[in-house]
Amino acid sequence: MTTIVLVRKNNEVVVAGDGQVSMGNTVIKSTAKKVRKIEKRNVIAGFAGSTADALTLFERLESKLEKHAGNLSRAAVELAKDWRTDKYLRRLEALMAIADKEKSFIVSGTGDVLEPEGDVIGIGSGGNYALAAAKVLMETDMKAEEVAKKSIKVASDICVFTNNNLNVEKI
Repeated sequence: MTTIVLVRKNNEVVVAGDGQVSMGNTVIKSTAKKVRKIEKRNVIAGFAGSTADALTLFERLESKLEKHAGNLSRAAVELAKDWRTDKYLRRLEALMAIADKEKSFIVSGTGDVLEPEGDVIGIGSGGNYALAAAKVLMETDMKAEEVAKKSIKVASDICVFTNNNLNVEKI
C-alpha cells in the first residue's frame, strides 16, 4: 500500500510518493523510495505495490524505453502487454504512474495503459485522496511540486497506509 501522485502543471512534471512500507497492519519501513527517474530517457515513474515487484517493473520499463528509442507510449504498451502475458509478471499486483515531458500514463498488470483526462494521476491506497487534493490545488498558483507534496500530505492525514516521508522526482 502506498500513495503516488503525478502532477503536470506549467511545463513541469512531478511524481511524488510516500515512504511507508506495510505488511498487513504493521509499518515495516517509513523511508522507502517508490519514485524513480530514468535519467537517460527523461522519464519519471512512481509505483504502488510490493518492493520486489517495483524493482522488476522499473527495470522492464527502462529496457522497453531503450528498445523503443525513448517512445514512452510504445514502451508503456509493451510493458503492459508483457506484464499481462508473462507467466512470472502477471502475478504482480501493482500500478505504475509514468510520465515524460509530453505524456502521462497509468500502467497496470491487467494490460491497462490509461492516459488521464486531466493533468493529475493518483494511485495506491491513498491515491484517491491525493488525486482529489491535487485537483483542487491545481486551481491555485502553487507550482507542480508544491501541489504534489501537499497532495501526499493530505493523503497521509487520511490513509493509514501512507506517511509524509516524501520522495519527489521532476522533469
